[in-house]
Amino acid sequence: MQITFFRSIWGMEEPTLEKNLKRIKEAGFDGVEMMVPLDKPGQQKLSTLLQDLELDLIASQWAAHGNTFSEYLQSFETHLYANAHLNPLFSNSQTGKDYYSPEQTSQLIERAAQIAQETQVPVLHETHRGKFTFHTRSTEYFLQKHPDLRLTADFSHWCTVCESYLEDQKEIMELAISRTDHIHARVGHPQAAQVSDPRAPEWQEALQHHLHWWDAIVANHQKKGSAVLTICPEFGPYPYLPQEPYTQKPLADLWEVNVYMKDLLQKRYSSD
Repeated sequence: MQITFFRSIWGMEEPTLEKNLKRIKEAGFDGVEMMVPLDKPGQQKLSTLLQDLELDLIASQWAAHGNTFSEYLQSFETHLYANAHLNPLFSNSQTGKDYYSPEQTSQLIERAAQIAQETQVPVLHETHRGKFTFHTRSTEYFLQKHPDLRLTADFSHWCTVCESYLEDQKEIMELAISRTDHIHARVGHPQAAQVSDPRAPEWQEALQHHLHWWDAIVANHQKKGSAVLTICPEFGPYPYLPQEPYTQKPLADLWEVNVYMKDLLQKRYSSD
């Protein structure tokens, strides 16, 4: 099984998209994870850069919005269709709101599945605070209700929402792991969705919990005979990355941390 690594555009600070993508390529990533522009010129520019640099694309959907459910649904559809124009590996969607009713959430899940079938671009739903996947139990409900629902695993959010490393939720974690097709390799802890620096000794317990979950996801895909599994180290900038008071200096170098996570996991799974 091939494991490919993606860098999120989130938190990158080069002055142009081209320079950001070149830096991603030069660091040894296989592709980029980012939102597709809604405008045609922006889509064409991104498509050309990806082809020139030979980078794969995972298309993000996090910007759907609306003051009503109907407005949100329309925006949600717009972003998924825009993503499909660039033929990404899949769309990674932060879907819905944590306060939407079960019926509304199911409508979003079903609409995403329809668009995926129509465009032949799969849609994965990311575990994320504020979305329908904000909590282990809420996610379990929809995984059981929708047998074809697939996840992007960002378990750092669940650590924070549940204020634990989820040791007492083994069955739910096993279900989520079995339905995961993409990993966001960020390390969280019971009080925040991102540790300051996963290299630091004080965060090794948190790192080991996440490695345990990621190992299980990799093993599940090996068992299924998957050809490819994708991983995106997704440490983000302030306020995810803590900073010093007054000076506002970040406590770690964001670029270095994400490259470290890529290198750590590449080495860990190199024989897989």
